Amino acid sequence: MRRRYETCQPPHGDSRITRRQLMSGMAAAALAAVLPHSPAARAQITPWVAMAHAVGAFLAALEAEKRQRSLFAFDNPERFNWHYIPRRREGLPLKAMTDTERAAAHQLLRSTLSEPGYRKVDDIMRLEEVLRQTEFFPFSRDPENYAFTVFSTAGAPLPLGWRLEGHHLSLNFTLVTDSYGAVTPAFMGAHPAQVRTGPLKGLRVLAREQDIAFDLVHSFDAGQRQQTVIAPRSFGDIVSGPGRSDSLKSPAGLPLAQMRPAQRDRTLRLIEEYVGNLRRDIADAQLRRVYEAGLDSLHFAWAGSLEAGQAHYYRLHGPTLLIEYDNTRDDANHIHAVWHDLRGDFGLDLLRTHYQTGHQQAQ
Repeated sequence: MRRRYETCQPPHGDSRITRRQLMSGMAAAALAAVLPHSPAARAQITPWVAMAHAVGAFLAALEAEKRQRSLFAFDNPERFNWHYIPRRREGLPLKAMTDTERAAAHQLLRSTLSEPGYRKVDDIMRLEEVLRQTEFFPFSRDPENYAFTVFSTAGAPLPLGWRLEGHHLSLNFTLVTDSYGAVTPAFMGAHPAQVRTGPLKGLRVLAREQDIAFDLVHSFDAGQRQQTVIAPRSFGDIVSGPGRSDSLKSPAGLPLAQMRPAQRDRTLRLIEEYVGNLRRDIADAQLRRVYEAGLDSLHFAWAGSLEAGQAHYYRLHGPTLLIEYDNTRDDANHIHAVWHDLRGDFGLDLLRTHYQTGHQQAQ
């Protein structure tokens, strides 16, 4: 009879997977169990199984102590403890990894992200070196202080979660079954948004997120613009930050139903810029959810200046989608951007449906 999960917990309320479990390889073995073995089965592998495979390969590459450091129980509250500020983080940072371990971590990223998404992540990390060279107190800036954390279910391959997080980066993934999972909250930031000096001069990590939005808002006529601009000043940051993901209840701004075809196309390109950070098959599935929920109900809202180089903010908001972008700080050269799946952050609704339907795949 399988033991209750609570009996596997270490003392003092720490719900990490125990060293004994790790040394026996239970976590990696459980992940391996979900993987197809025959060539025909591997040909039909889903993106979620591929992701589970990469998580298992990452764990298997780690030394035992480092594996323990990276692993938490799936139901540990740490899974929801996301943020994008410089701070101490749980998990295993890149700077604590060997070259082999670091290669496995990057392979996990490559198995999950598109090539443009992977480049953005790499460039966000590189910006830490820019800040280290330019700030008066550079001690907290470290391009290798980005931690990988895995949230595993004892004795079972799924559900499974994992996170990459550091300054200006928080990517959160939940694998519910071998057929579906969740990919948000997904935060990316850039400081400086445009590097103005040094070897990386001219680099703009989140350039398209800014440029497409400006093209869109400048395409509006006076009536459309009046409806789009919801505040004369930017808000100074995203509204739906950690612990505030449900703070925006109702969409504001201009609905897609009132946009001209070219404007609608530009809006969809902006959504695709965020969703397209993921590998193609996962991104396509996420876009289908947005389309099926109804494009006409999506709203685009703006706050602040309509001129580049001045503080500005925008929001895309619909039944299943919330994207926020703010560029206010440091003379409007400091971007915060987040994407929430309003029915799928951390896989909560997917997990609820999965359990309510007797662990059968959602239709």
